[in-house]
Amino acid sequence: MREVVRELLNKFGKTFSEELGIDLSKGGEEVFKWFLASLLYGARIGGSIVVRTYKEFERRGLTSPERIVEAGWDELVEALDAGGYVRYDFKTATKILDACQKLLDEYGSLEVLHDVASDPRDLERRLKSLAKGIGDATVGIFLRELRGIWKKAEPFPGALAIMAARNLGLTSHGPDEKGLVLGDLKEAWRKYARDRPFPVLEAALVRLARDYCKRGKCGDCPMRAYCKRP
Repeated sequence: MREVVRELLNKFGKTFSEELGIDLSKGGEEVFKWFLASLLYGARIGGSIVVRTYKEFERRGLTSPERIVEAGWDELVEALDAGGYVRYDFKTATKILDACQKLLDEYGSLEVLHDVASDPRDLERRLKSLAKGIGDATVGIFLRELRGIWKKAEPFPGALAIMAARNLGLTSHGPDEKGLVLGDLKEAWRKYARDRPFPVLEAALVRLARDYCKRGKCGDCPMRAYCKRP
């Protein structure tokens, strides 16, 4: 099992926020940048398009709720289209704008939203209530990489992480037992990967499932020697 975990991290061990150059340990604007990126990742769209689109927002200086509200819907659509995010440009622009406006009106910042939440599940509910279209997947993406940084960031693993974890034998539990899956993953991390942050393990599982398990590309998978999938 140690070899499985170490090889997984060697092949896929990079968080999605790191890929975008976002340093969540700095808090503040960096956390909002990741929230914006999570809103983009939440749609069924290619990861490379999300990266390009996020970089376009960054290039235009659209990296704070104040700046986004000031820019308005039309400029958000322009940024989305320039990044190739054309399938969902209109509704995503509306979602981002609504979320930023409500965040400013009711909390002022994501940190305040976190502080007033009573527990991890309340935190998730408050994030989802920021705008129509923010669901479990988006909130899970956002909070997954804040685990260990935000005290109340404790999301359950998503479907992709569970798929990869089951294929590698890191858990025997299914999607309906997310709490047990999380416990199994934390145990594997404590035993074999304490030198890396836990979100790195989660991100590695998501990347593996996204790029190989979900697509049925078993023959090309760099983890195929460890896979227990029939």
